Amino acid sequence: MKSEDQIKEELFVQGLNAFNNQSFYDAHEYWEDLWSDYRLKDAKLIQALIQLSVGYFHITNLNINGARGLLNKCIPKFDLYRPKSRGLDIELIIDSIKKSLKNLDEIDDIDNFNWELVPRLKLNE
Repeated sequence: MKSEDQIKEELFVQGLNAFNNQSFYDAHEYWEDLWSDYRLKDAKLIQALIQLSVGYFHITNLNINGARGLLNKCIPKFDLYRPKSRGLDIELIIDSIKKSLKNLDEIDDIDNFNWELVPRLKLNE
């Protein structure tokens, strides 16, 4: 039987893998389970990751206002964990979010969003 810490780590990593595969809804689901089922010292970081994934999910379903809202909402939460947390480069994530928001402001059609701006969430322990 897995320990609670193993389950929490698995959910976190499954969320990272789903996000990096641009399965943003699935990433949100893994992190939502982690955030809602366990007491976490860094709950706001997990909440920021949830908002990040749903923000990009909104771009996939052409909801530009939802995307802007959630991407803007997660920045202050990520700010609390600068420069690194859980092995993630928070500075890089925030920079990617800001570039994504700028791209959303510059394009006329959400279909033209530059997906290369989405951060890769890799662990640098």
